[in-house]
Amino acid sequence: MNSEKETFQSKNYISKSIFYRLSQFVGFLIGARFFVALLLTFALYVSTFFLFNQDETFSKFVFDFKVHGIIFCTVITILAGGIINQFYDLEKDYVVKPFRTRIQSFIKQKYFLYAYLALTAISLGVAWAISHKVFAFFLVYQFFMWFYSHKLSRILIVNNLTFVSLTLYPFFGMMVYYETFSKKVMLMAIFLFLILLCIDIVKDMLTKSVDKAFGYITIPNYFKSRNTQIIIISLLMVTMAVSMKLIAKTGISGFMAYYFAGGLFVMILCIYLLLNSSRRSKFFTLNILRFWVFVGIIAMLLNGIEYKL
Repeated sequence: MNSEKETFQSKNYISKSIFYRLSQFVGFLIGARFFVALLLTFALYVSTFFLFNQDETFSKFVFDFKVHGIIFCTVITILAGGIINQFYDLEKDYVVKPFRTRIQSFIKQKYFLYAYLALTAISLGVAWAISHKVFAFFLVYQFFMWFYSHKLSRILIVNNLTFVSLTLYPFFGMMVYYETFSKKVMLMAIFLFLILLCIDIVKDMLTKSVDKAFGYITIPNYFKSRNTQIIIISLLMVTMAVSMKLIAKTGISGFMAYYFAGGLFVMILCIYLLLNSSRRSKFFTLNILRFWVFVGIIAMLLNGIEYKL
């Protein structure tokens, strides 16, 4: 009888141990924004080969280890940035994202900090091995990721502009690396910047009261709700103007032309939703814009496959 009881307890302990370790692993992935990093990695590879890399063949690109090293450093830096951001936003996340915070609680915060330092060191070490210029590039990137979480995320307007700029920073680096400066690329960068800015402001609208309670000075907190709506709608209208400029003046074609043309209707839908000031309409607007960014990556991939491979 005792033997059966001990066996049952042993199995129960192993089961709990496996669940605990799995929860720790999932908590780390969520805390490090692993899935965001995964999406950005995919976007970087697609944009690098099909947009910035104008001359290399696919085989040369595959064996361009310097590019792979830069993208690797970018991914590691993004993971480190996600960790340090959740460290500073922990109290806010307890209210805004209780389920995610609960999962992350399986790992002590000191281990997140150890992981942050390790990832930072790995990224800078690989960057130094590539070149001193790449090292300086990632040193600046990592500093501003930390400084954004530490200070800039609480400053009006600066928080939104810094967040979007840090998201686009690796793409700017690839553009400089390949020296791909053209009207089309610049307009596409402006288009993406505006959409990401709208996403960040709408997200702030959904967390308005929590941000105010924890001392984050955001556009929805500083301005009235109606003024915030006007700001976002104005940005969406400018985004539409950029889309029309891309279609009419840059000779863009294929899937990307359909993407920017379809984007006009997406922007109109978002404006319509924003005119309804309910929380549900803001939530739909946020996810529609996020989905449209993902659609843009797929459209670029399909466009590149059609014309380059």
